[in-house]
Amino acid sequence: MNLNQLLRYDLSLLICLHVLLEESNVTRAAQRLHLSQSAVSKNLAKLREQFDDPLFNRTSRGLYPTPKALSLKPGLKSLLVHIEGLTVSDEFNPATSDRRFHFSLVESAYPLLLPRFLGEILDAAPSITLDTQAWSGQTFDAMARGEVDFGITGKDLNPADAMLTMMPPKGIIYEELYQDEQRVIVRKDHPVLNEAKWDLDTYLKQRHVQVRCDGSDRWLLDYKLAERGIERDIAMYVPDFNSAASLCTHTDLVFTAPAHFAAAVAKQLNLHVLSLPTPLPPMAYTLFWHQSQQSDPGHSWLRQLIISRCRHMTEIAAADENR
Repeated sequence: MNLNQLLRYDLSLLICLHVLLEESNVTRAAQRLHLSQSAVSKNLAKLREQFDDPLFNRTSRGLYPTPKALSLKPGLKSLLVHIEGLTVSDEFNPATSDRRFHFSLVESAYPLLLPRFLGEILDAAPSITLDTQAWSGQTFDAMARGEVDFGITGKDLNPADAMLTMMPPKGIIYEELYQDEQRVIVRKDHPVLNEAKWDLDTYLKQRHVQVRCDGSDRWLLDYKLAERGIERDIAMYVPDFNSAASLCTHTDLVFTAPAHFAAAVAKQLNLHVLSLPTPLPPMAYTLFWHQSQQSDPGHSWLRQLIISRCRHMTEIAAADENR
């Protein structure tokens, strides 16, 4: 370890660089850092000298990072997360905390799960920030680097099925939040609604729109159908659930999606929901986090609140089914 080299770098400057990389704007960076714009500009000048690079170029849309700055971003984020871990208090007060928590979420979690806990979180912790992004195939790696605190996506319950679709790597901890099944969405006047029989043969005759999840073109349904030597006719792949549902409003495409998302979007877009005419094991919306965050008090507070509110949601749904 070269201590003389390390002593050259001011931690406050590295924090400033990190915020500039996130905001790409001096004014917003100054607000987050509780500094004046001129102070941030002076820090940027010092950083440029230390790294012997412009780091940012000014454009009409704000600051654009140079290749050097982009190469520093992941390592800088990881460094600051580890420093924060060394200095974090054994206590966490949500009422006074201004922490930023990073989430990676599957799209259908927004209407189904977030309303169960978001309001309570923001009421209890009025100064924290929840920074969300789409779930992706890189989410688990981002958790390991400390760039993502929590992830929520669907996980197949059967271990053998999970091996086909998504098995979390070592170091990732998870907790089931809510089980769901699959439904089929079509437009209100879709020709299939006039069919005498809604069965697997009728389902397979349709052209389908498919959401590409985790970078994969196939869902568990496709693997299960392949085991029987059959497959769906996928006419179009799209990146998100809302786009797929929207396409069903003015085409004969059919969309297979989680039941609670299907019910919500059908009401919003005046669509019709059908059962899935083939057996398929339920999936579970699942909360993921990295083991390095397990003992962090703020992380633990937020994690326990999310799990408890979603568990309450499951209990209510179970009670409704038994009535």
